[in-house]
Amino acid sequence: MTTPPRDCATRLFITFAVTTGILTSVIMTSVIAVPRAALAEDGQLDKMRAKISAFIGDKMEKLGGSRIVYKVDTDCLRESVVTDLRDDVYKNLREGKIAFSGLAIRDGGVELKIADVKGREQLARKLASAAEGLPSHALAVTDGGDGLVRLAPTNAASAARLHELVEDAIAMIEQRLKEAGVQLASVQPDGTDRIRILLPGVMEPERVTAVFARRVKVGFRLIDLSMPPEQAQSGTPPAGTEVLPGFKDKSLYLVAKDSVLDGDDISYAGPGFASATKEPIASFRFNGRGTRRFAHITEENIAKPFAIVLDGKVISAPVIREPITGGSGQISGNFTLEEANSVAMLLRAGSLPGHLGLVEQQVVPPAKP
Repeated sequence: MTTPPRDCATRLFITFAVTTGILTSVIMTSVIAVPRAALAEDGQLDKMRAKISAFIGDKMEKLGGSRIVYKVDTDCLRESVVTDLRDDVYKNLREGKIAFSGLAIRDGGVELKIADVKGREQLARKLASAAEGLPSHALAVTDGGDGLVRLAPTNAASAARLHELVEDAIAMIEQRLKEAGVQLASVQPDGTDRIRILLPGVMEPERVTAVFARRVKVGFRLIDLSMPPEQAQSGTPPAGTEVLPGFKDKSLYLVAKDSVLDGDDISYAGPGFASATKEPIASFRFNGRGTRRFAHITEENIAKPFAIVLDGKVISAPVIREPITGGSGQISGNFTLEEANSVAMLLRAGSLPGHLGLVEQQVVPPAKP
């Protein structure tokens, strides 16, 4: 049996219980839908965007302003999707004890050989079951004969993934504009892979694009328990550590300077509500690499705390109680819904700039009276 160079990735939901400081592997059965998703389902999001666009368009005519256009890097998106597919295939092969060889990424899909017919059928069933109800995960499975199997995202699935990334990028841009104090703006899809931003009254678009170019520093770091953080702050902290403040309180944390995972390891983040308590939470999902690395780190650090750090502030510091092999998590911490949204978008913003390319930035003069 051939083993690929990457470990398996999973899709379990893990809850980070920040308020109790305990990390448990509880499979969540339901999470209340994010408001943006609910709006999209009944068409309200498009209606809201149309109203905002009309209002902002009127302001642009009167005040002038800036027009900025970004393009999603579809090549980067396809690469990450196929890489995750390769990891999912390997996970199912290993769990199902299916003999295979030659697992590789080739021509926008994943190819491998499974000599046993029942093994091929078993893999196809598992992948179909995992993709049920998820249009963005639909696969085309081709049996090329001699045991050769090719799997690739369908055209519809690729389009759905692109749509999801554009929506994520729009949410991130809106959040970053809000944090930058920009009160008047329209952020809209422009075709299938572009995003158009209109900023009435803003005559220096480069100052706004600089905000999006800055990568949010997202890090999952181990906490050092060798001395109290207050002592480290007033004296000399251990080599390779630093003292950071909490996100919502004045607590101090002595954490490793190096991150075991960062924003590039997060493939999705969004706000929502915990099904049991109904409190606002920020949920996120690792990509295949992040899932493997997190599983390895938690396995090696049982009973130790770790910190989730955003731009130099610790938003949570749970304790690892057992190896966490799942690829998804939820962060709770007495958040308001607005805070949960901010945390989620900051998590996602750690990787999004790499998916966006600046196409255009220009100053639009006001219409002549």
